[in-house]
Amino acid sequence: MLTLQGKHMYLRALEPEDLDLIYTIENDESIWELSSTQTPYSRYLIKQYLENAHKDIYEVKQLRLVIANENHESIGLVDLFDCDFKNKRAGIGILIYSKSDRQQGYGNEALKLLMSYAKMHLDLHQLFCNISEDNIMSLNLFESNGFIKIGLKKDWNYVNGSYKNEYFLQRIFN
Repeated sequence: MLTLQGKHMYLRALEPEDLDLIYTIENDESIWELSSTQTPYSRYLIKQYLENAHKDIYEVKQLRLVIANENHESIGLVDLFDCDFKNKRAGIGILIYSKSDRQQGYGNEALKLLMSYAKMHLDLHQLFCNISEDNIMSLNLFESNGFIKIGLKKDWNYVNGSYKNEYFLQRIFN
C-alpha cells in the first residue's frame, strides 16, 4: 500500500512473528508511563492479541502498525486508538523502541504516513495525542507536524513517586 510506504521506512500490519517485539515493548517498565501500563503482559495474552489483530478498525476502534526500516527490521509501533468515527477523530501514538533508532527521522516519517492514512482512508477530521510535559522530543515531533497544544493537564500522571503534567495536542485537517 503506497499510503504506508515512506522513503526510509514503512508501516505494516502486525504479524505473528511480532510476538517478541510486542512482548519486549509491553513489558519494558521504563516506558510504561507512555501507555499508563502498570502490569506485565504474558506471551499468551500477546499471542491472543496478535491472533485478533486482523479485526476491523471500525469494530475494535484501534489500529496498531509496526514501523519497519528499509532493512525490514521492526523498530517501533504506531497506534490509532479511541477511534470515534461518528465525530471523525482518533488518538495517535508513536514509539521508536531502540534509542539508536530515535532522532533518525523514522518517527517523523511514520507520523506523516499515519496522518495521511487517517485522512485519506479513514476520513478522519482530527487526531489528538497526550504527551508528558518533559517529553520534549515528542512534543517537537508532533508540533512540527501541525499539532497544537490545546491544554495542560496538571499532575495528570503519577510516575516514580511524583506527578507529571501532560499536554493534550490536536491536529485538525482542512
